[in-house]
Amino acid sequence: MRVLSELETGMAELSTPMRVYVAAGRFTEPDPDLPELAARIRTLLAVVAADEAWRRFLPGYAPPSVPEICAALELVETHEAPAFLALVAGVDLVWPSHRHLPVETAEPAADRVVSLLGPEASWWTNHDAECGAVNGLTPLFDSLLAGTDGEHFALALQIADD
Repeated sequence: MRVLSELETGMAELSTPMRVYVAAGRFTEPDPDLPELAARIRTLLAVVAADEAWRRFLPGYAPPSVPEICAALELVETHEAPAFLALVAGVDLVWPSHRHLPVETAEPAADRVVSLLGPEASWWTNHDAECGAVNGLTPLFDSLLAGTDGEHFALALQIADD
């Protein structure tokens, strides 16, 4: 229970109202894998779609299906996950010179979350930071990082408009 509590606290530190949405939890399914993680991502996308701040930008939007979400994701090496999580939480997608969180907040929180899931965790994203390509999960600009240790999960999704 301690891991879950610390994971939720760490992810909450990475959240920014109307910009960076987070979720953390424990799977209830036996032997969860990518489809179960994608289902949690789908739930987070539904939260964004229901948020009054984004509803007008997403008329008629329904989150992609679990198979569509799975197809949009690419693996991230575990050693790259802390920096990528700090980037998703801290740096604006559209205006990279704008920060949602100070480095001194984002980096330690991201390091803590990644260490809680451990070195064997799987990390997934829809965003290739090196070339800037994104397999969008919404009609807006979005960047996701999702991790799981097979028991717990952590999700960070940044939404931006142009």
